[in-house]
Amino acid sequence: MNVHTLTIVGVGLIGGSIGLAARQRGVARRILGVGRQKSSLERAQSVGAIDEGLLDVNAAVHRAEIAVFCTPVERIAEQVRSAATGCSPGTLLTDAGSTKGAIMRDLEGRLPAGIAFVGSHPLAGSEKRGPDHADADLFEGRLVVVTPSLTTDPLALERTLAFWRALGARVRIMDAGEHDRALALTSHLPHLLASALAGILPPELHDLTATGFRDTTRVAAGDSSIWTGIFAQNRDAVLAALRRLDDRLAQFRCALETGDTTSLDTLLAQAKEIRDALGS
Repeated sequence: MNVHTLTIVGVGLIGGSIGLAARQRGVARRILGVGRQKSSLERAQSVGAIDEGLLDVNAAVHRAEIAVFCTPVERIAEQVRSAATGCSPGTLLTDAGSTKGAIMRDLEGRLPAGIAFVGSHPLAGSEKRGPDHADADLFEGRLVVVTPSLTTDPLALERTLAFWRALGARVRIMDAGEHDRALALTSHLPHLLASALAGILPPELHDLTATGFRDTTRVAAGDSSIWTGIFAQNRDAVLAALRRLDDRLAQFRCALETGDTTSLDTLLAQAKEIRDALGS
């Protein structure tokens, strides 16, 4: 794939990594970055993630052949709708949002003819923020879930898949609702749990936290405002995941209260088997 102009809206860790990967792999001849602060755009340019930084989303997207929206999930649909008016026919718009259902619903049937939006979610990243932490190899071998709708143009879908593959990623097509239910268990609930665990730690115990506590709560260091939007957009699926967790916690609680070490060992062994199957 060779894109004349790639626009990245939001040049933090994910957006910056897209820019670095596109440059290193020769995916785009020119890379534009959009941000709300000149300082972050200047930093993204200095690390080589973008060629030019702009504050105006629409102006930058209108110059693009492909534009990727890497902003908080609650902003993506509005930004896409606004920018789509004025895009050249054939412009491909996609995103990197951790929720898909609400975004896809908000955009279905609301874009100009000839302008396609195809939802995407790269399963990559960390709790770190900003272009300073961007990595050209962030998507290498990582999975990107692509969520077309029933009316998605097949050519736009193929271009989206080709774009992420060109950055080194594996791709998987999923229904947006299926994606959100799955990610509620594999991503959103773990973040909620890490935040809950970190939140109950009293200050006097800080120096007693070792690797286990710090590894378990690492993702709680992520940007709280971003996760507020994710939880709000995927509320029903996260609540369903919480109910599944409640059931499992109740089993642990019952085993402890009754001194049932056999059940306790079974629960722990089941968890170990599943975790071992995931690999290191």
